[in-house]
Amino acid sequence: MQRKLSVAFVWHFHQPNYQAQPNGIRLMPWARLHAIKDYLDMLLLLDKFPNLKLNFSLVPTLIDAIEDYSNEGHDIHSKLTVTPVEELTDDDKLYILNYFFDANYENLISKNPRYNELYLKRYSKSEIGIEDFNNQEYEDIMFLFNFVWFDPIWKNVYPELKKFEKKGKKYNLKDRQDLIELNRKIIRQIIPSFKQYQDSGRIEIITSPYNHPILPILINVNDLKNPSLKHSLPSEKMALMVDAKEQVKLALERLEEVFGKKPEGIWPSEHCISQKTLDVLANLDIKWVITDESVLSNSINKEFIRDFRGCYEDPYDVCSLYLYKTKRDKEINILFRDSVIPNLINFEYSHHDSILCANDLFDRIKTVHDKLKNSPDKKHIFTIAMDGENCWDSYPRDGAIFLERLYSLINEDKSIKTVLISEYINENKQTEKILKKVTAGSWVNQEFQLWVAEPTKNLAWNYLIQTRNDLKIAEKSGRLTKEQIKSAKSELYIAEGSDWFWWYGEPNNSGQDHIFDFLFREHLKNVYNILEKPIPSYLEMPLISFIGKPLRNPRREITPNINGMVKDNEEWLSAGCIDIPAGPILQENKIFNRIYFGTDKENLYVRFDINKYLLDSKDSFKEYFSIYIYIKAHNSAFEITSPSRTTNKTDNLLPVLLDGYTHEVKIALTSNRKYPLQYSQAVKDGLWELKWGHHIKYVHKEILEISIPYDDLGINPGESFDFFFITGCSGVTEDIYPKDIPLVLSRPV
Repeated sequence: MQRKLSVAFVWHFHQPNYQAQPNGIRLMPWARLHAIKDYLDMLLLLDKFPNLKLNFSLVPTLIDAIEDYSNEGHDIHSKLTVTPVEELTDDDKLYILNYFFDANYENLISKNPRYNELYLKRYSKSEIGIEDFNNQEYEDIMFLFNFVWFDPIWKNVYPELKKFEKKGKKYNLKDRQDLIELNRKIIRQIIPSFKQYQDSGRIEIITSPYNHPILPILINVNDLKNPSLKHSLPSEKMALMVDAKEQVKLALERLEEVFGKKPEGIWPSEHCISQKTLDVLANLDIKWVITDESVLSNSINKEFIRDFRGCYEDPYDVCSLYLYKTKRDKEINILFRDSVIPNLINFEYSHHDSILCANDLFDRIKTVHDKLKNSPDKKHIFTIAMDGENCWDSYPRDGAIFLERLYSLINEDKSIKTVLISEYINENKQTEKILKKVTAGSWVNQEFQLWVAEPTKNLAWNYLIQTRNDLKIAEKSGRLTKEQIKSAKSELYIAEGSDWFWWYGEPNNSGQDHIFDFLFREHLKNVYNILEKPIPSYLEMPLISFIGKPLRNPRREITPNINGMVKDNEEWLSAGCIDIPAGPILQENKIFNRIYFGTDKENLYVRFDINKYLLDSKDSFKEYFSIYIYIKAHNSAFEITSPSRTTNKTDNLLPVLLDGYTHEVKIALTSNRKYPLQYSQAVKDGLWELKWGHHIKYVHKEILEISIPYDDLGINPGESFDFFFITGCSGVTEDIYPKDIPLVLSRPV
């Protein structure tokens, strides 16, 4: 008898909380739009394939959004859509022009003639004004933005969609109101349908921690033993074990409330896992978790070799079920997903014929099956687990052609069996492989740097930790009601979600990072409002700022001649540059016109183009001032940091001043003498120690140029460092570049 291969599909549905205030309007429409395009139709595909079983991961924040939309909730897009066009303000119209074309061009915009016409008009020139569109065009834009997101299957269910499509243009208020109500009609079916399919045994529903936080970071980022994190973590102490447990507990309670059954499995946010994470989950009676194959590779110290197509040479280890025992003798099963297939579905298959790609994926599954025929074990499980919503935007018919073909091939193949994971585990107890060690990791390069250990991300964590500390103090004071404490913690837990940190800083860019930044800070501000405490001034300032950011980053290595002369300007053409604009009235208040920075294998180079208005007739400075360069080396030799030692004019500290640094370079400039450069290193208690015998060089003639040897800084090849600049007079801060986050470079190898 031929052995069957068990295949577990796990589709992960996740959207963060887009409300700035509890029960408020949502600032982004993605939960609503994916609800009419992805969630329900992916479930209903089961009706066509009687042998198919699927697993779905539903994050509680998404369930909250679905219920909110079912009960007349709105996002900004839907609220504008049902607003009479005569009542739209100029700001509303500008918003429509900026955000009502956020859709896949090839599959959603270009295939609708009227929407494509409006899109081309909108982007036909670099500058567009609200007066370039008439009221009817605004009405059509609002209608069509919402219309194109409906999954194609709904046209056969709701005849009004075909009528709307036939109409083509000149949509009115009633059309738009009916369209949004049709949104709600579909959304109201999602939760009952998922419960029905769960109760009938066709699907298993699992979940993630309530607000999708990264559990290993919450529990204790310092325990992760990741070399890339060790010397670039947030300055505030991070150990939020209580919050991690509560995020999981609240998620389990929410899913049980909605679906009548407590989930047995957990999808750790972003597949981030650690041994302490497993301890937490096992102690909350979670039966199993799913994570990425890279975690298994590191945990058993084995590289999984693939052939030229990306198929495993030996799939045995990845296709085994594992058991981990915690220190308290709790047990939890672990499944490890294939990491190539999600990338193929997300990024590759959408560019090719859907039938051929489905055939290719099925062939990969069969290849795994064939290679396991001689396995000493009777049972194996091959896990395909990935995001179940965003990828389909790029597929014809929203991925239906691809999925129907794939499911059909699997449904008809008697050697392959799709399974509910909990059922598979219950049927195969005592056959698991014991996993004695689990190496902390995620699905992204096995590390955590997309959520921490980057200047802006670290600053966001510092803000969150400070808010949490203030909440803890207020809670201990005894002056808060239980409801206040619960509400404040709810806002804090929202801010712990992974999405805010994913979009902060490098390398990701959503195109709407400023909205994510606003939402993150609003939730922290909500905590202070609930506590009836003043909101810290730094929370009013965006973490994402364009002021003082580099006009460009270094293009390649440079080795300029440090002589202070402009004639050698070509030497700086590949350097990074910060432009410091100012109108004629403000010219005398700025010290530099530009700051250049670059590196070669030996030195960090900085150039300041001095503002001519600061010079007298003899090219001497009219008054005394100083330039400070603060550097934070990411190096195990420099674990002590100290704050900048210029005095701020106000209590409103700019973000870069909230961190500590390892080195300080100070240059004093005045009309009558040249002061020696001072180079200091951070020592204990936030102090600085002056260092001698360094080889830092600076020259000021037409421009000011500096070279700082990496050997003096103790920065080795390949190591990164942060730095920023302060100008000051008599120890008082005048200006800071950049204002929001430090610059980041690495010493070339």
